[in-house]
Amino acid sequence: MDLTTLWQDTLAIGPITLITLVGLLVLTIEAVSNKTETMSHWLSVIGLTAGVVLSISQIANAGTAFSGMVTTGGYAAFFATVFCVAGLLTVMMSKLYIKKEGIEHGEYYALVLFAVVGMMMMAAAADLVVLFLGLEIMSVSFYILAGFARRSPASNEAAMKYFLLGAFATGFFLYGIALMYGTSGTTNIPAIIANGNQLVTKTLFLLGCGLLLVGFVFKIAAVPFHMWVPDVYEGSPTPVSGFMSTGGKAAAFSGLLIVFAPALLQLGGPLRDVLSVIASLSMVVGNVIAISQSSIKRMLAYSSIAHAGYILVGVIAANSYGAQGVLFYLVAYTVMNVGAFGILSVLETSERTNLTFEECSGLGSRRPMLALLMAVFMFSLTGIPPFAGFFGKYYVFAGAVQAGYTWLAIVGVLMSVVSAYYYLRLVVLMYFSEGVFAVEQDMARSGFGTTALVVSAVALLGLGIYPPIILNLISYFF
Repeated sequence: MDLTTLWQDTLAIGPITLITLVGLLVLTIEAVSNKTETMSHWLSVIGLTAGVVLSISQIANAGTAFSGMVTTGGYAAFFATVFCVAGLLTVMMSKLYIKKEGIEHGEYYALVLFAVVGMMMMAAAADLVVLFLGLEIMSVSFYILAGFARRSPASNEAAMKYFLLGAFATGFFLYGIALMYGTSGTTNIPAIIANGNQLVTKTLFLLGCGLLLVGFVFKIAAVPFHMWVPDVYEGSPTPVSGFMSTGGKAAAFSGLLIVFAPALLQLGGPLRDVLSVIASLSMVVGNVIAISQSSIKRMLAYSSIAHAGYILVGVIAANSYGAQGVLFYLVAYTVMNVGAFGILSVLETSERTNLTFEECSGLGSRRPMLALLMAVFMFSLTGIPPFAGFFGKYYVFAGAVQAGYTWLAIVGVLMSVVSAYYYLRLVVLMYFSEGVFAVEQDMARSGFGTTALVVSAVALLGLGIYPPIILNLISYFF
C-alpha cells in the first residue's frame, strides 16, 4: 500500500481517525501536565461533537477502505454517530459526578474516547480481524472504567468480574473466528456471507458461528451469559454503567448484524432457533428478576438484559423491517438509558450510592425537574407512546411477525407489560409518596449535565412523535 492510498483510506475513516487523535491528545496532555482535567473535558466534548458532525456528513458516502477490511459511510457512519452521541452525553454527565466522587482524572475522558473508537471499529468491520480489534479496544477501556473509582471495593470488584468473564468470552470469540476461517478460507465477512449456501452445510462452520455468538451474547448481556451485568453495573461509576449499557450494547449489536446478516440467518436454521431461545429467555429472566430489585441501578441492569432480548427479536426476523427496527431501537435505547443513569449520577453522593426506590420517594416535590426527566426516561423504557421506546418495540415486534415469529412478538409484548410494574413504580414513588431521605437542595449543578439530560428527553419525544427522522435514514442500509 503506497502512502497516497494510506492517506486516502485514513481520511475515509475520518470519524475513527478524529476520535483516536483526540484520545491520544488527551492522554498526552495528562502525561505531561498536572491539573488538566477541565482541558481534557473540553477537548473530549469538542472532539466528540466534531465526530458527530463528521459521521453525519459521511452517511451518504458508502464505500470501503484498507483493501476492503473496513467499510465507510452508510451503516458504519450511522453507528459512528450513535457512538459519538453516547460518548458525548456520557462525558457531559460525568464532569460533576467524577468531581463529586474524587476521581476527577483526565484519563477518564481518554478511556471514554478510546471506547468510542473500539465501538466505531466494530460497526465499520468488513473483516473478522477488524471486528475483534474493535471489540478488544472497547472492552479494555470498559474494564478500566469499571474500576476507575479504585478506592471503592465495589468498583474494584466490578472491574475484576468484568475482566475475568470478558476474557473468557473473548476466548470463545477467537476460537469461533478460527473455525470460521478454517472452513471458509477467509476472514472477509462479505465473502463468508456470499458463500453461505455451502458453508452452512459444514458442521465446523456452524460450530464456529456458535462460538462467535457466545462472545456477542456476552457483550449484549443476554441470557445465559448475563450474570456479570448487575454486579458490574452496580459497582462501576454510574455514568460508566450508562455508557456500558448503551454504547457497548449498541456496538455488540452492530457487529452481530454484520456477521449474522439476514442473508446468513435465513440459511442457517439452527442459528435462528438458538437466537430465539436466547431472546425469549432474556426477556423473561430480565423482567421477572428486575421486579424484585430494590436498587435502581440493579433494576436498570436486569432491564438491560430484557432489552437485549427485545432487540434480538428484530435480529431473528432477518428481514429489512426487523433490521430497521433494531437500529431505531438502539438509537432510542442509547438516549433513554444514558439519561436514566445520568439522573442517578446527579442524585448520588459519596455517602449514598446505589439509590433505592424508597430513596427517590417524593422526588417530584423536592427536585421537580429531575423527577420529570426521570419519568420521561421510565415511560420510554416501558414503551409508552408517544416516546421513542414505544416505536422501537413496535418495529422489532412487527418484523418478527412478518418473518413468522409471532410467538416471540407475543412474549415480548407480555414482558413489556411486566416491565411496566417496576418502571412505573419509580414514577409513582416520585410523585405520590412522601420523601424518606432528603436530597441536597444546594448540591452543585452541572450546566453540561443538565443540558445533556434535557436534550435526551427532547430527543425521545421528537423521535416518538416523528420516527421517520431515523427510519428514512435507516432504510438506505437495509
